[in-house]
Amino acid sequence: MNRRSKIYTKTGDKGTTGLANGTRVEKDNERIIALGAVDELNCAIGCILAQPLPDTIKKTLLEIQKELFELGASLSLAKRPSPDIKRLETAIDLLDSNLTPLRSFILPGGTSGGSAAHLARGICRRAEISLWHLNHSSPVEPKNLIYLNRLSDYLFVVARSINQEQGISETPWLPEDH
Repeated sequence: MNRRSKIYTKTGDKGTTGLANGTRVEKDNERIIALGAVDELNCAIGCILAQPLPDTIKKTLLEIQKELFELGASLSLAKRPSPDIKRLETAIDLLDSNLTPLRSFILPGGTSGGSAAHLARGICRRAEISLWHLNHSSPVEPKNLIYLNRLSDYLFVVARSINQEQGISETPWLPEDH
């Protein structure tokens, strides 16, 4: 028989939360901030997945969600998994080879799927910064830091790819002449 546990435990009502090893820490602890940023990134990738996508992108994003869940679990356990950076680089190269070369910076936007990917890219950058901040006081697996850096690149080419596939032109950013 399966028992359902309550979603709320009330154990965090006074500003602490539990790590997977049972340790209680303040909710504004660097590790919890990094965990939250990785969780938010995973949710943002879920928003991309809610859009119509080519199967190759959908498959890669589902793998990324699993890896981000593992990364979050490792932060909670203070373990060090090694995500698949090479797979991300291969996926970036594949998508980028089909894109129009960039001649300037572009403004984030386009289709709802492209916009969701740009938003996830921004969240990914914040998650990476949170992990670097945590790394100053509690070393983080270096491959996790590289992975998030590469993931923001992947999300950028996903945004461009989705927009290009749907025939939406990118808006270049050109500095104003003053």
